[in-house]
Amino acid sequence: MARLPHLRAMESFDAVARLGSVQGAAQELGVTPGAVSQQVRRLEAHLGVTLLERRGRGLELTRWGALYHAELSAAFERLAQAERPLRAALGGAPLVVAGLPTVAAKWLGRALYDWARDYPEVPVRLVAEDGEPDFGAVDFHMGFGAPPSDGPGAELFTDRAVPACAPALAAGLAAPADLFARPVLRIEWGARYDRFTPPGWEPWAALHGVPVPEPSPAMRFALTSSAIDAAVAGQGVVLGQVAMMQEELLTGRLVIPFDLRLPLSEPYSLRWSRAALEKPGGGRLRDWLIARGRAQASALESGAR
Repeated sequence: MARLPHLRAMESFDAVARLGSVQGAAQELGVTPGAVSQQVRRLEAHLGVTLLERRGRGLELTRWGALYHAELSAAFERLAQAERPLRAALGGAPLVVAGLPTVAAKWLGRALYDWARDYPEVPVRLVAEDGEPDFGAVDFHMGFGAPPSDGPGAELFTDRAVPACAPALAAGLAAPADLFARPVLRIEWGARYDRFTPPGWEPWAALHGVPVPEPSPAMRFALTSSAIDAAVAGQGVVLGQVAMMQEELLTGRLVIPFDLRLPLSEPYSLRWSRAALEKPGGGRLRDWLIARGRAQASALESGAR
C-alpha cells in the first residue's frame, strides 16, 4: 500500500486551491501563511510535481494540481459523508437505562417519567436486567452495591426497609409484635446476591427488640416489587424498601403501621459507559439521575430521624 501524504498537507493544499490564496487558507485553518506554504511544498515533494503556480498576485493550479485537487476534494467529501450516518445514529437513538427489575419498576420508571416530561427532546428507553450490565447495549445501569473502583459510577442512596401493609390490615395493630399475627410476606434474593445481607424480618426484629414468634407458613417472593404489589392487594405485611414504595405510600394504598426502619447493607449506585456521555443529552441525564438519587438519599435520612 502506497504511503499517504500527511493529512495536514492535503488540507492546506485543498484550502489554497479553493480560496486562491495562501493568506485565505491560513485564516481558514487557523495557522500562519508560512505554515500553509510549508505544507504545500511538503505535498509537492511527496508527489514529485508542482501543484501551484504564481500568476501576478494570485496562485493558480497547474495541470497536475487541478487533476489532483479534483480527486482530493471528492475524497474529502466522502470523508464528510462517512460521519453523517454516525451523527444521525447518535442523534436519533434513545439513551438506554437499565436497572434491576424492582428498581426499574418501582424507582427508575417513575423517575424517568419526570425526565421524559421535562426533557422530551432527549428520548430514553428503560429495560429491566437482573444480570451484569452489557454496556455495549445499555448506556446507564442502576444496581445494588457500591460503584466499582475500576469504572465510572456514583453512589445514589441507601434504602431502608420498613413494615408496610394495606390500610385494612393495619387496623387493630397495637404494637410491632402484632405484625406477626398478620400474614407475613418474605423476600428471598437470588444466589447472585449472596455476598450481600438482604433485609429480612429477623434482622429487623433484632434491631428494634421485637420478639419473633416461631416461623409460620408465609408467602415468599424472589422480587421485592412482587411482594410490594401483594401487600397492596391486602395479602400480607411486607418489609418493603421505602424508596421502592413511594407511590404506594403517597397514594395511601400502603401504610406504615410502625415506622421502624432497617438500613440496607449496601447502597444503590449508577454506572455508565464512556460512549453514553458522547450521545446527545447523555451527560445531562447522568447528572439528573445522580441529583435525583442524592435527593432520595436526603429524604431517607430525614425520614430516619
